[in-house]
Amino acid sequence: MSSSEPEQSHRPEEEETAPAEDEDTGAQVAPIVRLEEVAVTTGEEEEESILDLKAKLYRFDKDGNQWKERGAGTVKLLKHKESGKVRLVMRQSKTLKICANHLVIPTMTVQEHAGNDKSCVWHAADFADGELKNELFCIRFASLENCRTFMATVQEVAETQGKKEDNEDASDTAGLLETLSVGDGKTEEGKELEEKPVVAKEDKQAVGEGKEQEEKPVVAKEDKQAVGDHAKPEAENKDEPAS
Repeated sequence: MSSSEPEQSHRPEEEETAPAEDEDTGAQVAPIVRLEEVAVTTGEEEEESILDLKAKLYRFDKDGNQWKERGAGTVKLLKHKESGKVRLVMRQSKTLKICANHLVIPTMTVQEHAGNDKSCVWHAADFADGELKNELFCIRFASLENCRTFMATVQEVAETQGKKEDNEDASDTAGLLETLSVGDGKTEEGKELEEKPVVAKEDKQAVGEGKEQEEKPVVAKEDKQAVGDHAKPEAENKDEPAS
């Protein structure tokens, strides 16, 4: 009979224990490079948000005669705190790259897209690529309500900007008219000064001599004879010898 050898079993002391993954070893590693916090500016610090919606933007390619996607992200209407101008800005959600960046002007109109009621189109002079380009945009929202909100807000802003420009033009016209009226008043004063006769130096001397002649007393002919008669006896008395 063949005897079978008993299987060798590992002793607990011989078993190797692997450290747990979340085990704290207590080692501290100091950072090699210390990074300081840097203030990041977006260019929107002086503006307040009027509208903030998520959407997908398309641009019409004239060369290929087709719509091309610009990116999906957040579209905003930002109003400047001092000037009051409103611009449309859209950035991609992950990279924050600018998809659209243009002012909302009074002549801007947003229309519904014929193929999709959740989309709308408009023309604008866009500056997203660093230079002004006339673009035809199409934006698509997740819901019909967001699309209508976008259209109504843009239309309201465009009308407000138009009224503001009209008020500024009226103020400029009033200021121009006021300037012209002040100029006319000064011109009339200048004309009055021009109409006054300017007396030259020689004329002043002649006028002065004329006044002196007027101030001298005029002696009549008879008075001159009387003076002569009085003068003759005095002369005769001087010729008589003294006694």
